[in-house]
Amino acid sequence: MPSRPSKRLETFKNPAPERDYRIRMEIPEFTCLCPMTGQPDFATLLLEYIPDRKCVELKSLKLYAWSFRNESAFHEAVTNRIADDLVSALQPRYLRLEAKFNVRGGIYTSVVAEHSRKGWKPGR
Repeated sequence: MPSRPSKRLETFKNPAPERDYRIRMEIPEFTCLCPMTGQPDFATLLLEYIPDRKCVELKSLKLYAWSFRNESAFHEAVTNRIADDLVSALQPRYLRLEAKFNVRGGIYTSVVAEHSRKGWKPGR
């Protein structure tokens, strides 16, 4: 059975919770729809996070990103929604999501959303 898009972000136990370490992912095929024109907007998502107890499972992240393909969203809204969903699923020490959208009307747009757990300091 072929894969289908999904809003479910699956996680697994962090194998080294005693250490601060960064996980970086590049998702080059993100697509959503422009709410003004209905045309597709293409972006590369750059995700970086420092896990606490959980890490995101890659296939579920791919299916999650795919789930936006037919949704209308402004760049700012979709970037913050994805960051919020990841923070909710992972409860990371730190998370940074940058969405680098392809040119539209002669303008490139990048949106960055960040989260730091309250009280967390790097290198604890």
